Amino acid sequence: MTYHPRSEFLRVMTERGFVADCTDFQGLDEALLNGVVPAYIGFDATARSLHVGSLIQIMMLRWLQKTGHRPITLMGGGTTKVGDPSFRADERPLLTPTQIAENIEGIRQVFAAYIDYGDHPTDALMIDNAEWLDGLNYLEFLRDVGRHFSVNRMLSFESVKSRLDRDQSLSFLEFNYMILQAYDFVELNRRYGCRLQMGGSDQWGNIVGGIDLARRLSNAELFGLTSPLLTTADGRKMGKTAEGAIWLNSEMCSPYAFWQFWRNTLDADVGRFLKLYTELPVSECDRLGALEGAEINEAKIILANEVTTLLHGAEAARAAEATAREVFEKGGVGADLPTLELGAEDLGEGISIVQLIVKSGLAKSGKEAKRLIAEKGAKMDDRPLTDPGLMIDAAALASPIKLSAGKKRHALVKLAE
Repeated sequence: MTYHPRSEFLRVMTERGFVADCTDFQGLDEALLNGVVPAYIGFDATARSLHVGSLIQIMMLRWLQKTGHRPITLMGGGTTKVGDPSFRADERPLLTPTQIAENIEGIRQVFAAYIDYGDHPTDALMIDNAEWLDGLNYLEFLRDVGRHFSVNRMLSFESVKSRLDRDQSLSFLEFNYMILQAYDFVELNRRYGCRLQMGGSDQWGNIVGGIDLARRLSNAELFGLTSPLLTTADGRKMGKTAEGAIWLNSEMCSPYAFWQFWRNTLDADVGRFLKLYTELPVSECDRLGALEGAEINEAKIILANEVTTLLHGAEAARAAEATAREVFEKGGVGADLPTLELGAEDLGEGISIVQLIVKSGLAKSGKEAKRLIAEKGAKMDDRPLTDPGLMIDAAALASPIKLSAGKKRHALVKLAE
């Protein structure tokens, strides 16, 4: 990028690696210098929490507020009823209004850890697009908005083309999504003065559609800024593990499991992740990312502590680190490990070690648990398990037992009090 931004927000975005593309970098820079710029990112309410894959966008909103501008978190109460087809192989399952409302409430708790909501000029707003989408008159919408969209152009968007190239079905319901998202930008501009939409680079076509629609309908000058779609150094999608998504809500992913995810970062990703997911100075991120050998492990602990502190607080980060050191360095059990509590009704006359491994979340199925044992990857109290038929009864749980899958995943199993 040859243009050097003068606004603090765009300087932070470029220095820390948040920028994939921008519709008008210089124009946006000028707007940011001339006053408070309200900017939004849309989040569909498809689950009760966002996961680590959304954290880059949340950090963009956090930096936007820290540099004197107004974040808008747009909840897709309306668009969730349709489903974003971007880079999906199939249509999303449709949710009920009750499920959507519950999901929005869960996601609200995540945002509150990163940005401040309120009535001051730079305080964040949480808006639900159902506010304007639920009451749309279909014929009026087609006449006033739909006529500005070229089907030829919509078919050229990568998110649509990738589905059609694979001969996968794209329903008319999903095809409407990009029009609705474009209309969101227009309404946010009209109602709240929003001038910037941000999102992952897979949203580029949708963002440009909104900018073009606003220009046609009200001659508004709007901007778009996208972040790169992140993969880890070994090519995996960011936020996904063998065990599933790393959720940002503590009820769905414990602070310890969240901390451990970051502690397990690949060496090659440490510097980049420190820039994107922490607020440490860029020079310090570069220094830590350049460490090698045993020293890079301390950099990973700093990464895990910083990211966990932002989401769950400093005390949760300290507890997670203490548990990790107890488990990994001293061979202990660690009080903060994920814990499975079993009652008398769960145990009966005994429960197989395979079932325990599955119930504790260390394997997804009995088949996977048996393979883990066969490959000598499962341990009980730090001793390798060899017999998948081993039964555990109440006497064996007189004191808690520690189950391990490989070197990095552990859980406690104990009797319910």
